Amino acid sequence: MKKISSIMAIALFVPTLFSCNNATDKKNGNDTSPKERIVSLNGAVTEIISDLGHEKELVGRDITSTYPEWVKDSVKDLGHVRSISIESVLALNPTLILASDKDLPPAIDEKLKSSGIKFKVFHQDFSVDGTKQLIGEVAQFIGDDSAQNLQTKIDSELSKVRTFSTKPKVLFIYARGAGTMMVAGANTPMESMISLAGGENAAVGITDFKPLTPEALVNSNPDVILLFDSGLQSLGGIDGLLKVPGVAQTAAGKNKAVITMDGGLLADFGPRLGEAAVTLNSLLAKYAQ
Repeated sequence: MKKISSIMAIALFVPTLFSCNNATDKKNGNDTSPKERIVSLNGAVTEIISDLGHEKELVGRDITSTYPEWVKDSVKDLGHVRSISIESVLALNPTLILASDKDLPPAIDEKLKSSGIKFKVFHQDFSVDGTKQLIGEVAQFIGDDSAQNLQTKIDSELSKVRTFSTKPKVLFIYARGAGTMMVAGANTPMESMISLAGGENAAVGITDFKPLTPEALVNSNPDVILLFDSGLQSLGGIDGLLKVPGVAQTAAGKNKAVITMDGGLLADFGPRLGEAAVTLNSLLAKYAQ
């Protein structure tokens, strides 16, 4: 009987102990249990959520959400936001759904609004102030008050960007093989990033993304050609790029002045904005004066 009584006492004590430890953790601010179930439909928004310390609350993401690296394996990939299945989103039982107005189709926007789940579409302005505002709005929506840390980090990193006496003319080419090539003109994230990094957009007289033509290449005559890492790979490397009509006739082509960066880092305009500008600035230094 004494043995049975001892076992029962231990059985009653153990859950009480765990309960006390859990309460102590919460009191000390160490509660690591997920507070929400978040679906993020934008790469920059996903990165902000993670950098704010809410990575364990992410249950779904769009295909552009590739950073931090672990999200590719640990968070459900729902595909591209333009063709996302509402059923696949709802199947994750989310409590919060976040998206950007950059790619979200009106039809999907309406379905998510009528889902009854807390849903927010953020405007994304591809600038320093716009990125800081996005960070602040995402933080507010998920109930976090540490946005300023990420905003200050951007300013700190941007202070390391070197100023060139002569700005190199940079042409960004978006490539998915030789059959799909676009240049970034005015009012694009790429023009903003080139400017932040101390360069000048070579695509003068072009607005948004336009198909690449030999005439546009010759007229822009860039000092440097910039691509995503994946874009240059799709062309077969620098040798493949030089075979594209018009490239070899440019100053960049003649000097093989071609640089690449990770697409997410270069174009997302998230918390790594300062890092992206410093990295591009460093790569452009070789071609600047």
